[in-house]
Amino acid sequence: MEIEIIAAKRELQGTGASRRLRHAGKVPGIVYGGTAAPVQIELDHNALYHSLRKEAFHASVLSMNIDGAKESVLLRDAQWHPYKQQVLHVDFQRVDKTHKIHVKVPLHFLNADVAPGVKTGGGKVSHVTTEIDVSCLPGNLPEFIAVDLSGLELGHSIHVSELTLPEGVELVAHILHENPAVASVTLPKGMKSDEPAPDAAAPAA
Repeated sequence: MEIEIIAAKRELQGTGASRRLRHAGKVPGIVYGGTAAPVQIELDHNALYHSLRKEAFHASVLSMNIDGAKESVLLRDAQWHPYKQQVLHVDFQRVDKTHKIHVKVPLHFLNADVAPGVKTGGGKVSHVTTEIDVSCLPGNLPEFIAVDLSGLELGHSIHVSELTLPEGVELVAHILHENPAVASVTLPKGMKSDEPAPDAAAPAA
């Protein structure tokens, strides 16, 4: 699924110009990277705000339309107002389909309800991390990586080295070397391992 962003070149720069843009319902931004010079842009605030609420917008190669000219970009940063639901500035980076990109991809945790550590052990799944760094060509970038919890026992964890990655996608070297846990099953606080879980307790006589 291609996600398109509509933008226009921004001629005026500076704090005052950015403030006027925001009052007019626009968001200042920049597109950089590749062989072309950085381009200052402006985007519609409401459209951008709703796009930023979608997970795929943060982990997809986006099609940016700047005054009719299209190029492929990644969202690299979004600055928000400290207490208002207002986007203050956005950064996009150009991507080349022939060069690998380094991106954080969200994790989707599946089958937690049938994990032995939950179903029979009475434990709860803890999501240690919700995204990981990967490297791939832009055309291979997944919207998310699935984490199958169906075999997870009580007191055990799933580490990044155990994840099944889509074809053409690699873990960034230092992440693979550190091999951190992404999810674990532990007993709720205050419950001992020899106590039956509430849903596993024997029925009353």
